[in-house]
Amino acid sequence: MTAVQGQHTIAKCFTFEASHRLPDLPEGHKCARLHGHSWTVEVILTADELTGPGFVTDFGDLKPLKHYIDEHLDHRHLNDVLDVPPTSENVAAHLAAWCVAYLEPVIPGRVVAVRVSETRTTWAEYRVVDR
Repeated sequence: MTAVQGQHTIAKCFTFEASHRLPDLPEGHKCARLHGHSWTVEVILTADELTGPGFVTDFGDLKPLKHYIDEHLDHRHLNDVLDVPPTSENVAAHLAAWCVAYLEPVIPGRVVAVRVSETRTTWAEYRVVDR
């Protein structure tokens, strides 16, 4: 059989609880009020070739991201944590930058995107494009 060109992709989800408010919204907008979510973070990684027993990255090697989320985001008020409005879009960009800076140097896979959900029916994705 002829081999085809492609990439392998994996994803892992993490969760945390946090509050935020978006004060730049119009008066009366419900998201301008203090509220909280059960946030979900999905980190998506890819590799051209598999390592070891056939992994993009061992899921266990993603523990540093879990530790970062637990220490810096879980049960926090995100307005106090981020230097930008804590929208799903900005949280995804923040976590993607963290993953590229601190996770990628110690794992074989490449981070291609981070998705963040505030609810089960919505998500925002930050896709890493420049290397």
